[in-house]
Amino acid sequence: MKVSNLSEMKGGWFVGNFEPTLIKTNDVEVAVKRYKKGDHESAHYHKIATELTCIVEGEVQMFGQTFKAGDIVIVEPGDATDFTALTDATNVVVKYPGANNDKYLVEE
Repeated sequence: MKVSNLSEMKGGWFVGNFEPTLIKTNDVEVAVKRYKKGDHESAHYHKIATELTCIVEGEVQMFGQTFKAGDIVIVEPGDATDFTALTDATNVVVKYPGANNDKYLVEE
């Protein structure tokens, strides 16, 4: 048995091809992301990967829509969105494949 802690992982990512990680793979990336109300990520998209975002608690805004606990947002390659935490929020994010350098910022 091995034990780790999410606080030891960069940005909540604990599976994928980065350091530190618990499972080093290019097949998938998995994270538990915690946000404070007002946290914001600029609009971006992926050319290769599909990203699944499951809102575990709180409310967030993506694609100009509000999502709440239990909602799962599927972001397909080429879909661009920003992200804003409308309340304190926790999300589980799965990105597949774990394509390195596949994040492209949308120029404003």
